[in-house]
Amino acid sequence: MTKEKCSIRLVRLSEEHTIAFKEEMQEAFQYGFEAYNKDAEETNQWQVLPDKDFYQSLEAEGAEAYEAVSEDGQRVGGAIITANGTMGELAFLYVKVGVQSKGIGQSIWKAIETMHPEIEVWETCTPYFDRRNIHFYINRCGFHAIEFFNEYHPDPNMPEQFDQEDGLFKFEKRMKRYGR
Repeated sequence: MTKEKCSIRLVRLSEEHTIAFKEEMQEAFQYGFEAYNKDAEETNQWQVLPDKDFYQSLEAEGAEAYEAVSEDGQRVGGAIITANGTMGELAFLYVKVGVQSKGIGQSIWKAIETMHPEIEVWETCTPYFDRRNIHFYINRCGFHAIEFFNEYHPDPNMPEQFDQEDGLFKFEKRMKRYGR
């Protein structure tokens, strides 16, 4: 089964669109969390994507935020990345609730790769429970799982993250054009 070709363009996130962008991203992340936790009685006890994490990613050295805009001018998703020399990090990528499963996420990722041919290695993380994201990064975008952070093996960059038993997969994509 192939996805229809999705035509989007990436536009730098403007300050005036930041709040709407953040809220759509939070809604998309919450939607994915609730889909996994269908039986949870109170899924809104905590924010899946806290404001502080969102703003921290926007303020990181080398950060770039992009809105994915459809042919008719509607924002359908977006991403926040950092590009530092030959290393890149995908901090967040989201597809707006209601337009998933149309190839938008893959189009966003391909556009980012095209915009940054200097990047040799991309990294990202996703929660252990989000099978849809794991499938997306490995099977659609070509990443490989390289580490699993959890309470017994915390991410040294965010040790406070693991007060609970949650875990994150760390993914890496080595770009083929660099012979790896």
